[in-house]
Amino acid sequence: MTELASGAPVFALLTDGTQVQIRQPAPEDHEAVRRLHAGLSAESLYLRFFGLNQEMAGRIADRICGEDRSGGGALGAWLRGRLVGVAQYEPIGDGDGDGDGDGGAEAEFAMAVAEGMRQRGVGTLLLEHLASLARARGVRAFRADVLAENAAMLRVFADAGLPTRREFAGGVIEATIPLGEGGNYLDTDDRYLTAVAARECRSAIASMEPLLRPRAIAVVGAGRRPGTVGAAILRGIRSAGFEGAVYAVNPHAAGGVLDGVPCVAAPADLPEPPDLAVLAVPAAAVAGAAAACGRRGTRAVVVIGSGLTAAQGRALLDACHAHGMRLVGPNCLGVANVPARLDATFAAGHPRPGSAGVVVQSGGVGIALIDHLSRLGIGVSSFASVGDKYDVSGNDMLMWWEADGDTRLGLLHVESFGNPRKFARTARRVAERMPLLTVLAGRSAPGTRAAASHTAAAATPAVTRRALFRQAGIVATDDLGDLVGTAALLAHQPLPAGPRVAIVANAGGGGVLAADACADAGLIVPPLSAPTRERLAGLLPSCAAVGNPVDTTAAVTPERFEAALAVIAADASVDALLVLVAPTALADLRDAVRGGAKPVAAVVLGQAEAVTVGRDGVPAYAFPESAVRALAGAWSYAGWRARPRGVHPAFPDARPAEAASIIGGFLAREPGGGWTPPDEAFRLLETYGVPSAPWRWARSEDEAARAAAELGGGVALKADVPGVVHKTAAGALLLDLHGEDRVREAFKRLAARFGDDLRGVLVQAMAAQGVEVLCGLVQEEVFGPLVVFGAGGVDTEALADRAARLAPLTDVEAGELIRESRIAPVLLGHPSRPAGDLPGLADLLLRLSRLAADHPQVAELDLNPTIVRADGVVAVDARVRLVPQRAWDPYLRRLR
Repeated sequence: MTELASGAPVFALLTDGTQVQIRQPAPEDHEAVRRLHAGLSAESLYLRFFGLNQEMAGRIADRICGEDRSGGGALGAWLRGRLVGVAQYEPIGDGDGDGDGDGGAEAEFAMAVAEGMRQRGVGTLLLEHLASLARARGVRAFRADVLAENAAMLRVFADAGLPTRREFAGGVIEATIPLGEGGNYLDTDDRYLTAVAARECRSAIASMEPLLRPRAIAVVGAGRRPGTVGAAILRGIRSAGFEGAVYAVNPHAAGGVLDGVPCVAAPADLPEPPDLAVLAVPAAAVAGAAAACGRRGTRAVVVIGSGLTAAQGRALLDACHAHGMRLVGPNCLGVANVPARLDATFAAGHPRPGSAGVVVQSGGVGIALIDHLSRLGIGVSSFASVGDKYDVSGNDMLMWWEADGDTRLGLLHVESFGNPRKFARTARRVAERMPLLTVLAGRSAPGTRAAASHTAAAATPAVTRRALFRQAGIVATDDLGDLVGTAALLAHQPLPAGPRVAIVANAGGGGVLAADACADAGLIVPPLSAPTRERLAGLLPSCAAVGNPVDTTAAVTPERFEAALAVIAADASVDALLVLVAPTALADLRDAVRGGAKPVAAVVLGQAEAVTVGRDGVPAYAFPESAVRALAGAWSYAGWRARPRGVHPAFPDARPAEAASIIGGFLAREPGGGWTPPDEAFRLLETYGVPSAPWRWARSEDEAARAAAELGGGVALKADVPGVVHKTAAGALLLDLHGEDRVREAFKRLAARFGDDLRGVLVQAMAAQGVEVLCGLVQEEVFGPLVVFGAGGVDTEALADRAARLAPLTDVEAGELIRESRIAPVLLGHPSRPAGDLPGLADLLLRLSRLAADHPQVAELDLNPTIVRADGVVAVDARVRLVPQRAWDPYLRRLR
């Protein structure tokens, strides 16, 4: 069930950033629903009911708030306790909308928005949420009869982005809105998600204005003594030059002045409502202080303190929702917006103005990044330490950077994800405009979870996070040092047009180290063109090496070194320059390294700082490996931005309703979930057109013999035994059986080995030899479905060859998934082996992706091995684990 289907309310933003609560009306809401409809103007009543019947208000309230909604559904929007809009659907025709997976259900849709609340996005928000609720219950389309002059309702349909069909007759427009399958938006149109994202962006930015561009600030808990957090924050706000009103709240200093600003005893005593309140009070007092600020009209809260209990945290979030306040923290350093001269943190110094947006969970990491960015001349545009992320998260900051006009580079240190799929979609859009960088935090061992399938064993935190970042276009580094080093290059140098690097050094040993590092990082060190080598030979000392790497020798002069760099930069086979300088008594070559149209990274051997920025914004690193990793990060971003985006292909032959029936039948027998019998696993694959070796199911020796005869040729027998997943290790797999006698003998062996535990055998035709690969998927609790690909067969774990992407895949991502694995060169072919059917393999991965996106109950799926040949692809073993799974809409607009 969705949150709304379970009765749990959610909070979401209107277009002006105002928070509303979305929930299902209860019987006690009857009067509120009646009053909303009775309060409609005569014109609104006519447009809504095609007449002026005032008695309709009571009847509508009866239907919406009654105990029996006859398979329908309704949602209301409450603004600070007042019902401001309601939307409902009721089944029509044979569709019961009960979520039983029978498909085809249609429902009549209707909506009313309170007078005075039009043009604020109430109707569109309700339509989104009601569509999600109805889709989860099996409704496939909304229908609505709308008067042609009802421009407001028609605009709601148009703005929603759903593919509305319209038929006009007698002054009435019959609108049909397809909702798609389950929680899957691929059956509608990507325009819908784009429209939802645009609305969410506008709403989020409006809600963040009081936080990052406040007109007045109150520091609640501003200390009188130096050394307290409250005193430090108050002093930081003042010394940063904030031009708005600033107030201190401290009952022990009320009526006086703290750090030059007036102090009051409580938020209620503030002379004006502060847009932003920074709370530096003990955990037990946080919720009460937030509620008091909300009553005074505060619109955003930053909670510095930590150690809140679960009850205290819930009370804090409830207070913020009740008063429509955005919340940063708790357990955070604070926020800053340098162009607005806002620094509401307790960092020791102010960030230097610049172009980098920064969002972190750890305050200590935030302080370190601010210091490095300021030192390197990059500077900071806006900063948020989001701490425990009760509300404001990296998603909000990404949308702020996208629109603020000041940010050209984004740095994220995100330790946890509340909604990875929405994060990925938002980051992908923002990364089209600016580089985004992160540290791959939380990539250590997968913990104590015992993975039963090869696919699940491969889905470690590192794999899932790398997949998320790669698909979103985020440059992921392994540590803070590389994060800062890559940021220095991206902030100051142009993007490379390709992966080809020219290495120039005045010490040959350094050039060799750099060339090795490039090979490790996937960069290319190409030969320089003949004209370039000839020109270099005329410039450099006679003993210089003019290949690539170029060794200028220590005898080169600064002037000739600079001229040589210019010659190399002009070579069409070079995309970036890596220049290594070993300081000598003969000459200082550092000033000879200059920037240009291609990116340049320098290495100053013996430099104390890990990275500095020199002439023309050229970053200088202490070690070749650091510079190479920065160049590799820049190329990964440039290559991602230049690649085609791809499409989510449609599969007209897929049968999702039949798949749902198979899944539902198994879960009805096994409510707790488990591994399906082999025949059900293959039947499930067939509903999505996944190619598999021909098979038959047999429960007896005679049935096995008949099945083998029908299949012809050699067959394999695979025993279905409870608890046995890895059949080879358990002796549950017998291969290459020819003839009736061999098949009967094999069945008897399996029956003797497993006794009454043997539920049956899968008799399967032997597949021709080819390259064995693993294709699989696993549903991550937080990240959603993950498609995994790599080397397969009995050596799967030993080879540890894995690549992964989050579903749903595009056609481009499926190709990347294949090429990224270490087995890719074998699949691409060589003189002794023809290339495999890569289009067929990509198609199989895309079908698995679609299966995962459509059916979250598929917790694990292993196709190992899958045989890839030049003439096709076929899965010869399949294992599927199903679990009960609530439907969850990752793109629905809502606050955390």
